[in-house]
Amino acid sequence: MYQVMNPATGEVEATYPEMSDADVAEAVEKVDQGYREWNRRPLSERQTIVWKAADLFDERKEELAKIIAREMGKPVAQGIGEVETSRDIFRYYADNAEQLLANEELDIEGGRALLQKKPIGALVGIMPWNFPYYQVARFAAPNLILGNTMLLKHARNCPESAAALEQLLGDAGLPENAYINMYASSDQIADVIADPRIAGVSLTGSERAGVAVGKNAGQHLKPMVLELGGSDPLLVLDTKDVQAVATKIAQTRLRNAGQACNSPKRLIVMDEYYDEFVQVLVREFRNAQVGDPMDPNSVVGPISSAQALEELIEQVQDTVKAGATLHTGGQRLSDTGAYFSPAVLTDVTSEMRGYYEELFGPVAIVYRAKTVDDALRLANDSPFGLGSSIFTEDPEAALEVADQIETGMVFFNEAGGSQPDLPFGGVKRSGIGRELGPLGIEEFMNKKVVRL
Repeated sequence: MYQVMNPATGEVEATYPEMSDADVAEAVEKVDQGYREWNRRPLSERQTIVWKAADLFDERKEELAKIIAREMGKPVAQGIGEVETSRDIFRYYADNAEQLLANEELDIEGGRALLQKKPIGALVGIMPWNFPYYQVARFAAPNLILGNTMLLKHARNCPESAAALEQLLGDAGLPENAYINMYASSDQIADVIADPRIAGVSLTGSERAGVAVGKNAGQHLKPMVLELGGSDPLLVLDTKDVQAVATKIAQTRLRNAGQACNSPKRLIVMDEYYDEFVQVLVREFRNAQVGDPMDPNSVVGPISSAQALEELIEQVQDTVKAGATLHTGGQRLSDTGAYFSPAVLTDVTSEMRGYYEELFGPVAIVYRAKTVDDALRLANDSPFGLGSSIFTEDPEAALEVADQIETGMVFFNEAGGSQPDLPFGGVKRSGIGRELGPLGIEEFMNKKVVRL
């Protein structure tokens, strides 16, 4: 079953039955037929619908934010921010469609050639619970502009937001066969990916899910985008204001209860700033208001589910038992809701779970670095390679360090980030491919060469 189980109360508020195999087969047929019609629409018509969808995100942002507060515990103010970011993604691709899809003339010997940018067909999107609108927007907006159609399988705990998105796009004028929400099982989705009418698949989720989907897609020669886990390093190389930097980083790490793949999870601080940094960070984590996501004063909502809470507590406890220092938090805060007290860990070594595993919750691990080389060693000693951050007053030094960090993204004096016109993605076990920006529309594109 797909169900809304409110993590703030532990109560099931709604259930949605899974689709039958016949329903899934019908959806594949519809989305394939939908592609035949949608990709032939003039670009101006596709733009108009995507612009309208952006407007509807704006009009419905409070309603949409309350849905995900009930589904996965995101404080409403943060949920509104997520909806506004989704709006901006839709507007970016509609605003820049002509430029992004314009033919390019190739400089070749003995004649002329054009590079045309065409859609490839019906796609499958498999989306996570932590950003129910933003993650879909990253996949849907560029591909709808390009002319692809899609089946969308959301996480089992986000059925209401999934339905709300389908409704929003329909209300914007999107044909019903261009975007179909599916309450399908993993086995059914595996069969859908293998279907020859499906041209590609995009997944945002766990490493385990990425391995399964990647194997299936590769076996059937389907292009894929896999946005997986992250354990992003953040390097504090130098600063004139330790308190301001530590406070800014704490606020970023606590956003969405720390449940973001590109959240700064490993904080690597130069020795001279370390003690003060830890002191400020602990204070910010200890004072952060944990509470009902519907309460405007709540900074940290519940963890997404009881199971996720138990897993996080176990990771922290195992790391502490192995010798790490727990400065604050790390415990369950309620017998009913999935509330967790934000935790700060230090003295974590490579033998401990917290060193290599992703801690998907409001937990910060702080490392002391003696030199820049030491900081880089710590930053790169990870199976993940999504994003990273460098805090410094010296831009030239930052560029030198950025050149040596093994991640898909590096941010200066900013604790991670995302914007519609900036490509998003990583290396190593953080995934394959890019979303957003000009690269995001190219992943499921037929870059057709026409020799003149």
